[in-house]
Amino acid sequence: MQISSRLTVRLVTVAAVAALALTGCTTASQDTPSGAPVNTGADASFDPTTVAKDDALIAMLPAALKSKATIDVGSDTSYEPAEFLDKDGQTPIGYDVDIAKAIAATLGKKADVHTADFSSILPKLGTIYDLGISSFTINPERSKAVNFVSYFNAGVWWAVQKGNPKGISLADLCGKKVGVQTGTVEEDPDVKDRSAKCVAAGKPAITIVSLKDQTDVTTRLVGGTIDAMSADSPIIKNALAKTNGQLETLGEVYDSAQQGIAIAKSDTVFAGVIEKVMNKLIDDGTYKKILTKWNNDEGALPKAVLNPTAG
Repeated sequence: MQISSRLTVRLVTVAAVAALALTGCTTASQDTPSGAPVNTGADASFDPTTVAKDDALIAMLPAALKSKATIDVGSDTSYEPAEFLDKDGQTPIGYDVDIAKAIAATLGKKADVHTADFSSILPKLGTIYDLGISSFTINPERSKAVNFVSYFNAGVWWAVQKGNPKGISLADLCGKKVGVQTGTVEEDPDVKDRSAKCVAAGKPAITIVSLKDQTDVTTRLVGGTIDAMSADSPIIKNALAKTNGQLETLGEVYDSAQQGIAIAKSDTVFAGVIEKVMNKLIDDGTYKKILTKWNNDEGALPKAVLNPTAG
């Protein structure tokens, strides 16, 4: 994406992020899912033409981006309502997608949102994708490898089948089957650490069902092939609304943390522009309008910050 003189630095960063993305200790379950899919889609009604371009911000873009008609965005489109596919099975929608469109429109461009596996997005920043917008929790490990502009706040939440028929308790998940999306903080460190404590106490490990698509995790919980699932709070809230009363929450939201728009570590100029764009969208009300449309305005931040202190 950027100037060729940065290639060496970028390749080092890509390698570091790739190693980070692949780190983990779980294996995906091969259970056959049952129950109906929960992704019902929604109207892709956001109109980026309502966002005025900002010539001053456009002038700040790196030369390679000024000449591009699009901003390429990597997004795991299985994480409703943040990013998922509309009823046609092809069109990305969600509040992250709308934010991507608003960013691009501000910079006089069109957002091209590419469906990608969650764990593959960060390693491809600066080569395949200009931005990664996919509910990335800002944590120390990721912050070493990429730039982040904060834009949303979410916590960890759990869900079980309605009525909690298996009697699942967060205080004792040892020996239970827990579904998570691959590469998320729910998988590692949260559930991974819980499992390690089980083993240390002489109890059975948690069977961590790690799947690349969050929608598959939710479907398996509805079908009863896993005992519980853990995800970001907006995703759990949405899953409850979309599964017709088949799920309920377990415990309260905890470990609230900021999520960030990811930019290649070497692309510091572009990262600074994205920070300014996001604050413009916050100030003019576009940002809050988008989150309100998707029933997630409680996650709004008052200000976007480049590389905030990771929790």
